[in-house]
Amino acid sequence: MKLTEGIAAVEAIMFAYGDPITIDKLSEAAGLDNETTVKLIDQLERRYNVNESGLKIIRVNDGFQITTRTEYAENIKKAMETRRQQPLSQAAMETLSIVAYNQPVTKAFVEQVRGIDSSSVVNTLVERNLLEEAGRLDLPGRPVAYRTTDTFLRCFGLSRIEELPALPNQEGQLDFDELAEMELERKEEEGV
Repeated sequence: MKLTEGIAAVEAIMFAYGDPITIDKLSEAAGLDNETTVKLIDQLERRYNVNESGLKIIRVNDGFQITTRTEYAENIKKAMETRRQQPLSQAAMETLSIVAYNQPVTKAFVEQVRGIDSSSVVNTLVERNLLEEAGRLDLPGRPVAYRTTDTFLRCFGLSRIEELPALPNQEGQLDFDELAEMELERKEEEGV
């Protein structure tokens, strides 16, 4: 592996990992020995300093982490506030609905209902203070349960969760067979 590739690999792993990562774990992920990994971290740190980057490397216990420089904290805070004010995506609205009507629920429950991985959506909603941890369930693995917050109630103009509109019941709704039959009748009427 070339030197530039090694530095890039170490940087990418540290960035994606997000938390402090040990030399052993970082070396294994990068396919390097520990001594080489430490040298690459040093070079990466020098690169950040020479280029006056907004990033730096810190040592936390036995690990290393890429962080932002403290002098940019206000800029980052402004960006994060702007991000919080962005409208919710369709996935976020679906996830909020599932949690609001079934709370407390686990990520696995949300994923089962949506049929897709919902971890990042749930995490984003927690960051935006629309969902919060409601404890751990007494199930294998002790999964975290989530519920809506007071911020959720304020954002949706509710005083209490009981004010959510009722879910439609089965009565008055068409099932798949009825829809297929209606489509067939429509086609017959049109002569198709």
